[in-house]
Amino acid sequence: MTLPRDAVLLRTFFGEDDKFKGRPLYEAIVLKAREAHLAGATVLRGPMGFGRSSRLHTTKILRLSEDLPLVIEIVDTEEKIRAFLPTLDAMMTSGLVTLEKVQVLQYGADVKHAPA
Repeated sequence: MTLPRDAVLLRTFFGEDDKFKGRPLYEAIVLKAREAHLAGATVLRGPMGFGRSSRLHTTKILRLSEDLPLVIEIVDTEEKIRAFLPTLDAMMTSGLVTLEKVQVLQYGADVKHAPA
């Protein structure tokens, strides 16, 4: 699969405790993105953050922190990302979703072995 140079980054922000049909939301989103044949998805876990409620979520508090911030980033063509948005909307009950135009400089690499 190749990606055009001009693409779109879909970024979702939500809490680690968020669920979709009993499964962690991040897992459900990544699996749906894979089913939709999107180019790829990466889940990032943040050590600190806050959202609309201004409640601070952090690993620095002396108790075991729960509901840490998560971000999922997905890059693909604008057409494929926009087609995925209704699926994402049906899965998320809270959080933040952003889109931004990006330039793809490299997507994967052909493994070429140098002669020995």
